[in-house]
Amino acid sequence: MQARLKRLIDVGLDYVRLGQPANTLSGGEAQRLKLAAYMTVAKRGRSLFILDEPTTGLHFADIVQLLDCFDALLSVGHSLLVVEHNLQVMKSADYLIDLGPGAADEGGRVVAKGTPEMVSRTPESITGRFLAEVLGQDGDENDEE
Repeated sequence: MQARLKRLIDVGLDYVRLGQPANTLSGGEAQRLKLAAYMTVAKRGRSLFILDEPTTGLHFADIVQLLDCFDALLSVGHSLLVVEHNLQVMKSADYLIDLGPGAADEGGRVVAKGTPEMVSRTPESITGRFLAEVLGQDGDENDEE
């Protein structure tokens, strides 16, 4: 039981009440709950996890914990595909695909792709401009792929 509760803490859900109805959780919370449940079960084969905005509503410290969980999953051979707007998560990614240049009808095209550093140096990428600040770069240089 203690290991299961620890997994809730690991994914940043330590504030959820035991017995809280699942229909009161946000989409990101529900995804993290499923991730915690998966991590408590005995070792399984390699899996691909697809997460949509898992950091929604998380405090910065909880995001760090979630990134540690991601690292633990990756270290045992799992793969992650994360749709996310959080710059700390993007900064930690191995590979980014920035779609845009805007939302809805204004988007849907690949604006930039590559490591966070490569995306941060792509002038057409709005995400890259914000990412450059987080990475401590000026974003003016262009990187060859």
